[in-house]
Amino acid sequence: MHTWIVLSVLAAALLLFVTEWLRVDIVALGVVVALALTGVLTAEQAFEGFSNPAVLTIAALFVIAGAATRSGVAATAARWILHFAGGEERRLLSLLMLGAALLSSVMSDTGTVAVMLPAVVALARRARIPTSRLLIPLSFGALLGGAATQIGTPPNIIVSDLLQEAGLRPFHFFSFTPVGVALILGGTGVMVLFGPRLLPTRQPQLDGQRVETPEELVRRYRLPEGLFRVRVRQDSKLAGLRLTDAALPSTYQVRILEVRRAVSNGVREVLPPHPGLRFEPQDLLIVQGAAEDVARAAARWDLAVQPAQAADQQSLLSDEVGVAEAILPPRSSLVGKTLQQLRFGTQYGLTVLGLQRAGVGSLRDLKITPLQFGDILLLQGPWRNILALRERPVDFVVTGQPEAAGVASRPEKAPWVIAILAGMLAILIAGMLPLPVASWLAALAIVLSGCMTMDEAYRAIDWRSLLLVAGMLPMSTALMKVGLVDLAALALARNLGSVSPLLLLAGLFLVTALFTQLLSNTATTVLIAPIALAAAQSQGLEPHALLMAVAIAASAAFASPVASPVNTLVMAAGGYRFGDYLKAGLPLIGLALVASVLLLPLLFPF
Repeated sequence: MHTWIVLSVLAAALLLFVTEWLRVDIVALGVVVALALTGVLTAEQAFEGFSNPAVLTIAALFVIAGAATRSGVAATAARWILHFAGGEERRLLSLLMLGAALLSSVMSDTGTVAVMLPAVVALARRARIPTSRLLIPLSFGALLGGAATQIGTPPNIIVSDLLQEAGLRPFHFFSFTPVGVALILGGTGVMVLFGPRLLPTRQPQLDGQRVETPEELVRRYRLPEGLFRVRVRQDSKLAGLRLTDAALPSTYQVRILEVRRAVSNGVREVLPPHPGLRFEPQDLLIVQGAAEDVARAAARWDLAVQPAQAADQQSLLSDEVGVAEAILPPRSSLVGKTLQQLRFGTQYGLTVLGLQRAGVGSLRDLKITPLQFGDILLLQGPWRNILALRERPVDFVVTGQPEAAGVASRPEKAPWVIAILAGMLAILIAGMLPLPVASWLAALAIVLSGCMTMDEAYRAIDWRSLLLVAGMLPMSTALMKVGLVDLAALALARNLGSVSPLLLLAGLFLVTALFTQLLSNTATTVLIAPIALAAAQSQGLEPHALLMAVAIAASAAFASPVASPVNTLVMAAGGYRFGDYLKAGLPLIGLALVASVLLLPLLFPF
């Protein structure tokens, strides 16, 4: 009975992962609850994933990567790499992939692409190279680099932890490096030699999909032309009302960018707009909108309208505030909801100045229009709030290049971040501490040194990814408990392992690579790795080569735009279609298969 329950829960989870009818973290939590309610697992077994060392390690690495972003270390490294690339396409492509691989070997691949994407697009435009020739290589380079070290990607951490739980020698920091380096060099070679045939020559079809500097966005959207000064008269109906009561954005399409309140003779205090702000007589509002909309709002609330002055443009773009574009990826929790339902301004501290949709163009009814995948939001507000969206890659792809404004939350902490990261790597390389302890020591040092506050550290963690891992680990326990892992392992061992361990390795690789194009690499690894371990043990083989093959295949998420967040990140900016990933990705999956079959048995004999 329990066997059929586990199979049903697994099938339902796979269906929901592929269709995305529910968020992946909700599905993972549903798996935990279902296995506990049906009695397949005890409560302790069902929730043990939340204390798993792999989950805790991934959380610490999110904090470290967040500090690298906030301090500007990641963006500086990206600019330094691109500085040496020059403008020749093949040289640029090769250095781009190698640089992305180097960065993603010590920080998340998503973070690597997020900080490099704007600079790469700007460089491509200067060199007159189509962005579609560079952004898939950027994504693939980051994926390959993540497979080169133990901390580069969650699958590597998961398989190493599985070995340790089985009482076997775990992988160390550089265990993945020989095959990882071979894949990086081979993948770069494939893209350099065959890129012109594999990659499309295409610019994004929507101008709004291009990645531009904040200044370029201001000019393209002609934002200064929509700026006005509005003064709250002494007897204005607006005096005493809260900002939300005025309903200027929803009713009149007029957005308040700044409130300047008189505090003494000739001196005004600048107040950021927030829902609870109450207007006072003589408040000076800097607003953005069409002239006729501003006039209607002024007539309704008895306001005095004045032309904007040159200095008012600072309310759009300065060291403190700016503009950026954000694209909604397929798995965004915003899809299907309106800005009003989301209470966007309250939740994110940003104003939506415009909304563009493919095939439609600019939309006016921003508050009541349900958002769709691919929608482009023009956002304005504090840089810190814009940068905070970068920490939510599942919900937003920020392409307005905030790094181009030289923005970093704590640039003075860059030396501390570099020192802490170098110290963690030194500890891991020397084998002084296990990975979970070393990573949390570094995360603690990040907070204690002031590189991040504790609240910022919480925000840097991708809780969806953590819940996905923690929620799916009990599924592996359930599969093993009811004997399904042993059955699958036995079938593989009889059909493939009995012929050759190499054939077993290749079969595991192909199954994992197929699943990772549909599911996340983390969920795929959690499901396949126990089968690989059991198959090896049933054949009396050392499991290290098979488990590393699973980890490498899980990172080979090349053939689909939804296989990995990094593929989604570059899709709009490169103007890519689904088939572009399939065409460019299949050769790299084949390369990874060949490299695994040839190298892994030599490095980890059966």
